[in-house]
Amino acid sequence: MPDYLSVSTLTRYLKMKFDRDPYLERVYLTGQVSNFRKRPTHQYFSLKDEKAVIQATIWSGMYKKLGFELEEGMKVNVIGRVQLYEPSGSYSIVIEKAEPDGIGALAVQFEQLKKKLGEEGLFQDKFKQSLPQFPKKIGVVTSPSGAVIRDIITTVSRRFPGVDILLYPTKVQGEGAASEVAANIRRANEREDLDVLIIGRGGGSIEDLWAFNEEIVVRAIFESQLPIISSVGHETDTTLADFVADRRAATPTAAAELATPVTKLDFLGHLSQQQNRLSNAAANRLAYQRERLHKLASSVIFRQPERLYDGYLQKLDQLNLRLKQKIREYYSEEVQQVKILWHRLESLSPLRQVQRYQEQVHQQERLLRSNMAVIYDHKVAEAKRLSDALLMLDTSRIVARGYAIIQKNETVIESSQDIKEKDQLTILMRDGQVQVEVKDVKRQKI
Repeated sequence: MPDYLSVSTLTRYLKMKFDRDPYLERVYLTGQVSNFRKRPTHQYFSLKDEKAVIQATIWSGMYKKLGFELEEGMKVNVIGRVQLYEPSGSYSIVIEKAEPDGIGALAVQFEQLKKKLGEEGLFQDKFKQSLPQFPKKIGVVTSPSGAVIRDIITTVSRRFPGVDILLYPTKVQGEGAASEVAANIRRANEREDLDVLIIGRGGGSIEDLWAFNEEIVVRAIFESQLPIISSVGHETDTTLADFVADRRAATPTAAAELATPVTKLDFLGHLSQQQNRLSNAAANRLAYQRERLHKLASSVIFRQPERLYDGYLQKLDQLNLRLKQKIREYYSEEVQQVKILWHRLESLSPLRQVQRYQEQVHQQERLLRSNMAVIYDHKVAEAKRLSDALLMLDTSRIVARGYAIIQKNETVIESSQDIKEKDQLTILMRDGQVQVEVKDVKRQKI
């Protein structure tokens, strides 16, 4: 039937249309997360609005880069490509980028980690330590080349000359910064001559300050035996390090002031500080908005080579699920087979067989005795019957009753047909026998 297409041919044609359609290569969607259950590798769920639903997929590598956890009911903005999965004929969106609707991914990650650590009690006031009034040595965990250490040295020298400052050179931004900050906090706690520890860096975007939102840094601050002053970013910037630290300072200068006794210049310094903070906050805010505008204006559509493997990854997941199901079914069948064999083994137990055979022997013995008794009685009755018949045929008894027996050549003659003239016959009688010769034979028809 040349006018009819196979299902696979039609599906393959539709997949080709999906793959080649430029409008489906880069799709921007807003929707609500539905049917989400976190899996160990790739994530499969749905995006829905009031009128429609579409299946969604995020590969494991991409999901790890999101920076926040998806949650049921969360409204998100996603960028991805629409694809058609041939075996089931269903279409879905493969998400390449996602962020919560209205707020950034890092902001969601910040709130999720803040909630988790807050529930553990890391931010409670009862765990915060008081600052020493007259410190002799102050430790500083920051970059050796930044303005933070210069501001701290200047402020401490002006306010309280003679205080030693011990710098722990630390990477405060980018990959590996969080681990380095946590390690230096632990190193500072190994000393016995430090009175207080300042950790900090200058202002920046939430991405720049993110090392101080990492769980490893928060826990290192919480576990510190030294009082810690957090001075990360500007006044408008808030990190998880600020929540867990014993005191929070808006700037490195303010941190140095908290760590040293008050002077007469504090009031003027405070006014100057407020002016600087306002100026810096406005500059940071403008820089942040410019950066966002630049990113939105310079978005580019990229083809990713990984898309060639999308279908195979999804098929691999399905095959993995089928394999686990088959293993469970096979295991269940084998368990059932073991039970059957165990019952059979129990039924074939030598002890049980001996018991069954003993019972059969007893039954056969009882049957044999019964049959022997029946056969014996039957044989006795048969012997008596034959004995009676034999007695009835005893010639001496016949002769004794007055009859005679005729023999010819010692053979009993039963009919006249066996006798001819001149035959020599013997007649047996009760008291003897007579030898005669036949003169005439008269036969009668019977």
